[in-house]
Amino acid sequence: MTIQYTPLSASESKEYLGKEQENLKSFVGKFTKLNLKQAKDFRKELEELNLIKINAKHISKIIDLLPTNQEEINKIFTDISLDENETKKIIDVVNKFE
Repeated sequence: MTIQYTPLSASESKEYLGKEQENLKSFVGKFTKLNLKQAKDFRKELEELNLIKINAKHISKIIDLLPTNQEEINKIFTDISLDENETKKIIDVVNKFE
């Protein structure tokens, strides 16, 4: 049996919490800006950008933080640098979901 680890945004993680974890769902909900459908749609659009430098961990952080400018995006991408075009594409997607 292989365990697969996939980074999720806080909005997406609530899907995996059961009824016995309603307090945790409520707590996580205080820190999320998007519902589950919005988060999944957002992830899909970011993945469809086909930016080689962006991985699942980065996408989860973008969904959680909804960065609106280059400075905020640079705080997420500490291990790599994005060019202006890549940053603009991400901001354009973020603006659709704000």
